[in-house]
Amino acid sequence: MAARPRKWVILIPVLVGIAAFVYLKRNEKPPVQEPVKEIPRLVRVIAVPRLSVIPEANGYGTVRPALTWEAVARVRGDIIEKHPDLEKGAILQAGTLLLRIDPTDYQLAVAEAESDIEATRAQLLELENKAANTRRSLEIEQAALELNRKELERKRSLVGKGGISRSDVEAQQRAVLAQKQSVQTQKNALNLIPSQRSLLEAQLARNQARLAQARRDLSHTEIRIPFTGRIAEVRAERDQYVREGELLVSAGGLKKAEVEAQIPLEEISNLLRSDQVVDAFTGSPEQIRRAMRLQAEVLLHEGDLEVSWPARFSRLSDTLDPKTRTVGVIVEVDDPYANVQPGVRPPLFKGLFVEVRLWGRPLPDSLVIPRLALHDGRVYLVDGDNRLQFRPVEVAIAQPAFVVVASGLEAGDRVVVSDLVPAIEGMLLAPREDDESRQRLIRQATRGKPAP
Repeated sequence: MAARPRKWVILIPVLVGIAAFVYLKRNEKPPVQEPVKEIPRLVRVIAVPRLSVIPEANGYGTVRPALTWEAVARVRGDIIEKHPDLEKGAILQAGTLLLRIDPTDYQLAVAEAESDIEATRAQLLELENKAANTRRSLEIEQAALELNRKELERKRSLVGKGGISRSDVEAQQRAVLAQKQSVQTQKNALNLIPSQRSLLEAQLARNQARLAQARRDLSHTEIRIPFTGRIAEVRAERDQYVREGELLVSAGGLKKAEVEAQIPLEEISNLLRSDQVVDAFTGSPEQIRRAMRLQAEVLLHEGDLEVSWPARFSRLSDTLDPKTRTVGVIVEVDDPYANVQPGVRPPLFKGLFVEVRLWGRPLPDSLVIPRLALHDGRVYLVDGDNRLQFRPVEVAIAQPAFVVVASGLEAGDRVVVSDLVPAIEGMLLAPREDDESRQRLIRQATRGKPAP
C-alpha cells in the first residue's frame, strides 16, 4: 500500500513540464534579425615619403693582408742562423734578418772572380806596355830602314865610277829588304794589339759579370723581411739544408687589409652608376674609384661584440659566380691594427669573417616603401573611403629592407604595412598611422640622415 503514492510523486513534475512546453510553443515569437554590419579590419599604414635614397649592398668575406711576401731560397746551403722570434704569428720590423744561409761557398766565388779580374787587368796593362814598346821598336826599325835606303842609293851612284862593285850593291839591297822585313814584323805586332785588347776586355767583362753574380748570390744568403709584417708560415730551421726554390717564410703586411665580399649582382648593379665614361684599360684605379663614388665599411659581428672599420672600395674581382650570381667586391682597410683595445676593439687580422657594406651616390626625390609592403608587383593602399585598393607599381631599385618605386605611387599615399590575410580589394579598413615603421624606413633609406 505504501509503494503506490510514491509513483504519483514522480509523475507530477513530468506532467508540469509537458504543460509548460505546450504553453510556450503556442505563445512563441519569431527571432528579431539585426541588420548586417561591415566590420573594418585594423591595419597599420604609412604615408609614402619622398627621400634622397642612398642605395646599399651588403656581403660577407674573409680578411686577408693586402701585401703578402714569400721568402723563397735563391741559393743552396745550410741555414746557420735563425732569428729567435721567427715563429708563426710573430710581428717583425722591416729589414729584420730572419735567416742566414752558409755564405762560405759564395764568399769564395767572390774572391775567385775578383782574382780573375785582377789577372785580366794585369794582362791588359801588359798588353798596353807591349804596344808602347812595339811602337818604339817600329820607329827604330823605320829609321834603320831609311839609313839602309840612303846607303843603297850612295852605292848605286858609285858603281859606274869603279869604286863599288855590283856585289856590294846587291848586298846592300839585301840589307834593305831585311830591314823592311823587320819593320813589317813590328807593324804586324801592332796590328794584333787591338784584337788582343778586345779579347782581354771581353774576358774582363765576363769576370766582372761573374763577380756580380757571386756577390748577388752572397747577398741572397741573408733573408730579410722587406716590410713590417706578421709571420704567417715558417718552413726552415737552423742547420737545415735548403735548395733553390724552396719556400722558407711567408708573411703579411700590417698597414693595409683587404676583404673580398661576395655581393649579389642585382644589389651591386644598383651602386655601380656613374655619369662619367670610365676607361677600364687605361684608367688608374683611383680614377675608377672617383668615378664610381662608392663608400664602404667593414663590420665584425662576434656575439655581443660589434666593431666597424672605415674601408675603401678598391676593385671588382675578375669573375662572376654563375651559381650564386654574385660578384666579388674587394675593399681595403688602412691600419687594421690601429686603436686596438682588448675585449672592445680587436685588430682586423687575417682570417676574420666580416660583413662589408657598400653604398653609392644618393638618388634624390625617390619614393620609398618597405620591402614587405610589396606583394607580387603591387601594393595595398587605403583610399579616401578607408577601403583596400590594389595598385600595381614599377620598382626602380630593390633593397633588402625597402624598394624605390619608379611609378604607380605618389608621395603621401597610404600604404598598408600590416600582414593582411586575406586581402580583398574593396574591404573596409581601420587604418592606424605607424610612425615607428615610417621613421625606421627613413633611417634605412637614408643611412640615418634626417628626412627632408
